[in-house]
Amino acid sequence: MTPPPAPSTPNAADAAAAHSERLRAVIQEEITAAGGALPFDRFMELALYAPGLGYYASGTVKLGPAGDFATAPELSPLFGRCIATQADAVLQALGGGDILELGAGTGALAAEVLAALAAASRLPERYLILEPSPDLAERQQRLLAERVPGLLHRVAWVREPPAALRGLVLANEVVDALPVHRFCVPPGTAPAALGDAVREILVRCDGDAFSEVRGAPVTPGLADAVAGLGLSPASLAGGLCGEINLRLPPWMALLADRLAAGMVLIIDYGYPRGERYLPERRDGTLLCHHRHQAHTDPYAHIGLQDITAHVDFTALAAAGTAAGLSLAGYTTQANFLIGCGLDRHLEAAANDAEALLDLAAGAKQLVLPAAMGERFQALALTRELPAPAEGWCGFRQRDLRGRL
Repeated sequence: MTPPPAPSTPNAADAAAAHSERLRAVIQEEITAAGGALPFDRFMELALYAPGLGYYASGTVKLGPAGDFATAPELSPLFGRCIATQADAVLQALGGGDILELGAGTGALAAEVLAALAAASRLPERYLILEPSPDLAERQQRLLAERVPGLLHRVAWVREPPAALRGLVLANEVVDALPVHRFCVPPGTAPAALGDAVREILVRCDGDAFSEVRGAPVTPGLADAVAGLGLSPASLAGGLCGEINLRLPPWMALLADRLAAGMVLIIDYGYPRGERYLPERRDGTLLCHHRHQAHTDPYAHIGLQDITAHVDFTALAAAGTAAGLSLAGYTTQANFLIGCGLDRHLEAAANDAEALLDLAAGAKQLVLPAAMGERFQALALTRELPAPAEGWCGFRQRDLRGRL
């Protein structure tokens, strides 16, 4: 388990509070300029990405023991080694190419993938990182210089996906942090009347804090998009509040436009649509992380906490195919890692009992259903990339595309 962070010093706590207040003032000013309320997606965008102040745009430590949460690459090197196995298959099918990682966290995944591919003599021509956080980009540079100094010349940081990319686009725990709209539907709404019943959740100022108001949608297309979810009478019977990501189609369209040939591999927590809007999730899936504590209040710790929503993998697949990509695979993280040789990577450490023990503990976190194994999903979209006769390794164990 990740150890708890060390207690903050008074000076650090004061600095964090001051930082939060500056961002709060920026958001309140925009709410006032908008007439008193903002769509939630804009609030979330400012809270996470406002230049110099948003959670991902400031210098606060975000990942690891001193941060707010840990991702799979920090939990175990096995995750990166399995990703490298899938990357190797893609690069072989293309006869070479690049890897583009979106939001590279601490750089741990990049370091492990590069080291594994170097050991197999299968290095990409370039390892590109698109990182919106200047602080994280600096941290990535330091970690890569420490772990794979001889490969640093292959790594480059970019501000947008390069044109005519051939290779693998990798997005691990990225889509969950794309800003979402939030909506509510009153109890007893019939599916046929859903479009007229949709209410948008807006954020307004409440003194020095923030509060929510539900009203007629102000976001163009929101009501139609919610109506298009195909929600069942059972999901609507008791009323429903949820999230919808209207930014997925343009986000995916940009990736598809830049991908000449290769695979987009997305790993994140979420559900296919038939499971995401079930009655037991009638309050939505919004989740915040602060100091390794998960909670559901997006208006606490402004600028100092992560805000996420579970991914609708059906919407993600639809956005990809609408952009001209082919759906090549969908499965759970556990199935994906096992298909990419998790057992084989574990066996490689069999001669080192201590290392094997550590790797085994990490493997449990990655694949057990109660940990990350079932909560996280993997989805692959391809262009001009014929699959091997036996299929892509990450999706051979169990192909769940029928659930989408």
